[in-house]
Amino acid sequence: MRALADIIRTEIKDPRLDPLTSVMSVEVAPDLKTCKVEVSVLGDEAHKEDTLKALRSASGYIRTLLARRVDLRNTPELTFHLDNSTEYGIEMMAKIDAVMEEQRAKAALRGDDE
Repeated sequence: MRALADIIRTEIKDPRLDPLTSVMSVEVAPDLKTCKVEVSVLGDEAHKEDTLKALRSASGYIRTLLARRVDLRNTPELTFHLDNSTEYGIEMMAKIDAVMEEQRAKAALRGDDE
């Protein structure tokens, strides 16, 4: 996972690749033939799709670089997928903050101490 993140960050020069791309998880099949890579991209849907297109078009090159860095019996075929958990977490934190602020405002109107 670290090697893959480093390759994406330092070796891929595609302008479609968003600089805020993070490798969130890597699932390698037991036979080492396939690898599902979950990436997170902060930004709008267009940035996410462009980043996925860039990663998918560079997957062969990334696989070659990965084979040089990681000693595996087989270097797996990489498939890239979006992971929206970071954005979901940010959205949930914003909702929690809004509810907490609303509770504080109601308490202030009642004269309650926190």
